[in-house]
Amino acid sequence: MDALILARMQFAANITFHILFPTISIGLAWLLLFFRLRWLNTRHGPDPAAAQGWLDAYRFWTKVFALSFALGVVSGITMSFQFGTNWPGFMEKVGNIAGPLLGYEVLTAFFLEAGFLGIMLFGHGKVSEKVHLMSTFFVAFGTTLSAFWIVALNSWMQTPAGYEVIDGVYHVRSWVEVIFNPSFPYRFSHMVLASGLTCAFLITGLSAWQVLRGTGQRSAPRVMRVGLTLAALLIPVQIMVGDAHGLNTLAHQPAKIAAMEGVWDTERGAPLLLFAIPDKETRSNHFEVKVPKLASLILTHDANGEIRGLNTFGDAHPPALPLFFAFRIMVGVGLLMFAASWLGGWLYWRAKWQPAALPRALLWLFAAMTFSGWVATVAGWYVTEIGRQPFIVYGLVRTADVVSKVPSSMIGLTLALYVTLYLALITAYVTVLKYMAEKPDEVLAEDARDQAGTPAGAMTSAVMT
Repeated sequence: MDALILARMQFAANITFHILFPTISIGLAWLLLFFRLRWLNTRHGPDPAAAQGWLDAYRFWTKVFALSFALGVVSGITMSFQFGTNWPGFMEKVGNIAGPLLGYEVLTAFFLEAGFLGIMLFGHGKVSEKVHLMSTFFVAFGTTLSAFWIVALNSWMQTPAGYEVIDGVYHVRSWVEVIFNPSFPYRFSHMVLASGLTCAFLITGLSAWQVLRGTGQRSAPRVMRVGLTLAALLIPVQIMVGDAHGLNTLAHQPAKIAAMEGVWDTERGAPLLLFAIPDKETRSNHFEVKVPKLASLILTHDANGEIRGLNTFGDAHPPALPLFFAFRIMVGVGLLMFAASWLGGWLYWRAKWQPAALPRALLWLFAAMTFSGWVATVAGWYVTEIGRQPFIVYGLVRTADVVSKVPSSMIGLTLALYVTLYLALITAYVTVLKYMAEKPDEVLAEDARDQAGTPAGAMTSAVMT
């Protein structure tokens, strides 16, 4: 197989695995801060069970955060290696822009997270409550700041601005324009909201599993209420941000929109294709199921608005088939999340926030949707990254021009090793979450007390106890 295709597959495998964990850690860090504040506000109140429930929630989800953070760091390091091994031309051409942004992420965000992470994980009962709360805040702020820099770089690669070219090398003309490029506000907002929704369904799903298994009796009802409320609030906002993001993409990356919608020839009043099979050989779609004029109405807010077709871009457009289906998977899962959060939230409210009164089928639905946010996020990133092709920096630098000369056999071997390792790690991750969710609150509290009496060791001790 061609070395370019293998290198792209390897990077796709790496980013697919990596994005799972920052998506959790960004949102979960802020939820930990919320759980901590709820415990501080209720610990001297009239209901000690409520305070203990929030403390149990904080302890449990801190372990999940620690595990997610560790895997995110490890996968992020291996992903950065690929810039040198598979894509050396990328840093040669745009290293003056990409290098500082990646450096800012390490210096301002990762160090901030790492500096306070140990206090957050092991400091309960060893430092003052204010210091511990502050540490939790800075970890949450650090994860969001980390996303800020990474999304700034990715957005610049999608909608480059603030640069100048000297002897074929890209230099910064304005850092403000580089960072706050045309797509950054929409992409960053979309990513942060996606993280919040991913965490909302993660905590709802695991809490539902705890209810079904008869564990987490103090914390699960409260956490499920938080998760459903958060999901119900964020979903409408995400839809509005997604709409604005689509308008921005239409303005700056019309070829991506054409591939997402399966539009081959420029047309006004373009239909929304609910289903089709795009065919690059015939440059047409098979088995179309469509709603007249709806694509134009959604994308241009005009039922007769014009959408450029893929045929107007020559060979400088992304492949339609994967983009078409990835976009529909993202939207389809998002609509399912919308329905589940609003219906589930209403039924939970009707049940007076008592999970035992909910239909078991609903609890099983929540449990089945534990990782639905992952599916939507990965599909969304595929839309973003595949939709930029054949460019690595949209409209400026082609992907084929920066790939390394490494033999395809070597790339194929490392790809197989990466995929095998990632499958093993994701299986272990899900297994550990299931194991922790099936431990009663009393066991978790006893483990936490035992941990508080011993020196802070490796991060794995915080996860597995």
